[in-house]
Amino acid sequence: MAALTDVQRLQARVEELERWVYGPSGARGTRKVADGLVKVQVALGNIASKRERVKILYKKIEDLIKYLDPEYIDRIAIPDASKLQFILAEEQFILSQVALLEQVDNLVPMLDSAPIKAVPEHAARLQHLAQIHIQQQDKCAEITEESKALLEEYNKTVSFCSARPQLRPRTACAAPPARRTPGSRAILAALRGSSVNPPGLRSGQ
Repeated sequence: MAALTDVQRLQARVEELERWVYGPSGARGTRKVADGLVKVQVALGNIASKRERVKILYKKIEDLIKYLDPEYIDRIAIPDASKLQFILAEEQFILSQVALLEQVDNLVPMLDSAPIKAVPEHAARLQHLAQIHIQQQDKCAEITEESKALLEEYNKTVSFCSARPQLRPRTACAAPPARRTPGSRAILAALRGSSVNPPGLRSGQ
């Protein structure tokens, strides 16, 4: 009787499927979904009868369906002692989570404070500041590259100067003696000693 009920249920489902495929009018012509299902079943039966691996697979299908069910783990009977051991093993973790949840519960009123509610109003300013920060980062990177280039040039210059032979230091040049301008007495003595008297001067003076 149970088998007959299953067949009736299957027939009802097939009829419902036919209505969805061919429409409510039932204008199906000579094509029937049941006939196609029967052909598929016969083909599968022929394949299973010729290959032993397929027979074994058919036998394991129910087990596979049971093991692949996500709720299979929940249906496994676990003794209460094992559950207690699981809970005790996670005792410290559970207590830490409880402490964190208590902190969150205490900080919930802060979410309703005026500064938190005013955050959307400052979004535009924050975006502008973020753009300025990005520009400053780019400028800082450029300055860093320029500083590296200058440092490399400085190192090259120092290396080049240290590689040249050291020159002897120049001695301080003596200053040339200062020329004395002849005084009036020296000029008169030179004129007296000469045979030519200068104009305006008498001999014997």
